[in-house]
Amino acid sequence: MKSNQNIVEELVNYQNILLTNVKKHWRRYLFTELHADERLLGIKGLRGVGKTTLLLQYLVGALEKGTKGLFVTAEHPYFYQHSIFDLASLWVSYGGDLLLIDEIHKYPNWSRELKLIYDGFPHLQVIFTSSSALDLYQGEADLSRRLDVQVLHGLSFREYLSLNGIGHFESVTLEEISADPQKIPSEIINQLKSPILPLFKNYLASGYFPFSNELKKERIPQRLIQILNTVLESDLSMVEGYSAANVTKIKNLLGVISETVPFEPNISKLAERMHLGRNTINIYLKNLEDAKILNLLFERVKGISQLQKPAKIYLENSNFLYAFQQNPSIGTIRETYILNQLRNSGHLVGSSKKGDFKIDESIVLEVGGRNKDYTQIKEVDNAYLAVDDLEIGFGNKIPLWLFGFLY
Repeated sequence: MKSNQNIVEELVNYQNILLTNVKKHWRRYLFTELHADERLLGIKGLRGVGKTTLLLQYLVGALEKGTKGLFVTAEHPYFYQHSIFDLASLWVSYGGDLLLIDEIHKYPNWSRELKLIYDGFPHLQVIFTSSSALDLYQGEADLSRRLDVQVLHGLSFREYLSLNGIGHFESVTLEEISADPQKIPSEIINQLKSPILPLFKNYLASGYFPFSNELKKERIPQRLIQILNTVLESDLSMVEGYSAANVTKIKNLLGVISETVPFEPNISKLAERMHLGRNTINIYLKNLEDAKILNLLFERVKGISQLQKPAKIYLENSNFLYAFQQNPSIGTIRETYILNQLRNSGHLVGSSKKGDFKIDESIVLEVGGRNKDYTQIKEVDNAYLAVDDLEIGFGNKIPLWLFGFLY
């Protein structure tokens, strides 16, 4: 039987191996926004967006400040015979004050033990990552008064440019780009090393995930399909307790939707076609949205019930479109991108009877190509065009690519 000292040494050695490979000079947007003063912090996000790297980068900074931190993954063999609570107790006994746990959704009873750790070790900070499919407030134990949750989204277009060494820029607000759609784009373009529009097309097709700069472009769709399958077969199964039959039905539903996105659902016909109940279809849709595979667009942006029918259904990001289809519709690509970037930057987005989207209950946005005019929104107050194939905006026309600088 291993001694406690041997166990700690093994875990620290494992951590040190990971730290030798961590990127130290490029960080995701959330790194500077982390609620680092929280004693219990959860970071959710889709697979592949960089949650593990974010934890390790945070640990590097903490260690440099003298904090005694430990990184583990919930899949580590240590947890075959020990609990998270055991580890926290052991680490505290060795003077530890920071515990980082990766992929906590793979550990049973995670919420109950986090509650015990929070209450029992008031000087230990715990930061963990989980699948976006996991509702961190709905575990067996009530963590709502103890837990803070942040979400790590895929790369913005701004981050994509920075990751690839093309240009480093600060994020902008929706108010700033709508107030002057000419000044900010001009400043960005003047600093770029390459033309903006081809870069934007590359981002739409394959730039949403940080691994995009490590893989050959033709291999990215295959990697995305692997991510989707893992989320469906592993994460959703673990989080929702779904059987293989449930997962197959969810895959079939996703297949139907991906054929015609943006999908305007007739829930009754969809339920009949798939031999499922209406409520089951709505629950599956909600699961797919929680897992960051779909974006559901409703007429109202507040007070949405779980069983309310969405007006339209989109894939969560434009890269998924290219994984499902070789040549997706350019109109669908534009709308998918806009909805993704607006929501990822914290805006409330609903459908609009005039225009494509209503933002924060106040701004109407119509999306289109270079020749798009104001016909659909000419009588609408506070309305704008998001225009593709346009480098610099003017009037109420905002370049489509500029929405990728919101976070």
